[in-house]
Amino acid sequence: MTLSDFFREYPRAALAFSGGVDSAYLLYEAVQHQADIRPYFIKTDFQPAFELADARRLAKELGVELTVIEYDILDNPLIRANPADRCYYCKRTLFSRLRQAAIDDGYDMLLDGTNASDDADDRPGMKALKELEIRSPLRECGLTKADIRQRSKQAGLFTWDKPAYACLSTRIPTDQPLSAPLLRNVERAEDALREMGFSDFRVRVFHGAARLQLPERQWPQAMKQRDALLQALKPYFSVTMLDLEVRV
Repeated sequence: MTLSDFFREYPRAALAFSGGVDSAYLLYEAVQHQADIRPYFIKTDFQPAFELADARRLAKELGVELTVIEYDILDNPLIRANPADRCYYCKRTLFSRLRQAAIDDGYDMLLDGTNASDDADDRPGMKALKELEIRSPLRECGLTKADIRQRSKQAGLFTWDKPAYACLSTRIPTDQPLSAPLLRNVERAEDALREMGFSDFRVRVFHGAARLQLPERQWPQAMKQRDALLQALKPYFSVTMLDLEVRV
């Protein structure tokens, strides 16, 4: 099956839209095939502000109206407790909300941007998507992340080389309770690093400290800018460490 085949068979659908590489390309293809597509962005404490900005930018460039739903994900005590299977409960909760919004707007099918490179056995959230019967056209059509980046570049989408970005909750160790202030500190610390020119990194919480995971090629930059880096993160974390074990 190709995306042309998919949108010919299913010309009307809602889309869980994150503003990332995959859902951006899927939205582009839907528009190209003149499908009646409605993208929904669900805003929680887990999504940084730049993701919503990117989603709005792309929707505007493609001439599609974006629906933004604000949701208090931390109101769910099971998700707030941050267990090992948090992703399952989070996906189940958020996609249930999205599906209901889509149904209320007259759409009986909800799509997401899961691609053929995503390992279903390694992602607890995939179980929730399957249970809720969420369709993943990119995966169904065998399109890998590399395929999608290449096609996005050819299409002129600004998202084509956007780094992969897991939600902010992944920065907090399992079983450490999640809170809005802690998540905001992570987001602001990552914003500060981005403004300093770093990319493809993570700021993870480690016993109250910021544990930086940077690409190995950026380690010299971190050492050269050590004082500025510490100063930039000081408002959010009193201690900053560079993780030399993990190469992101």
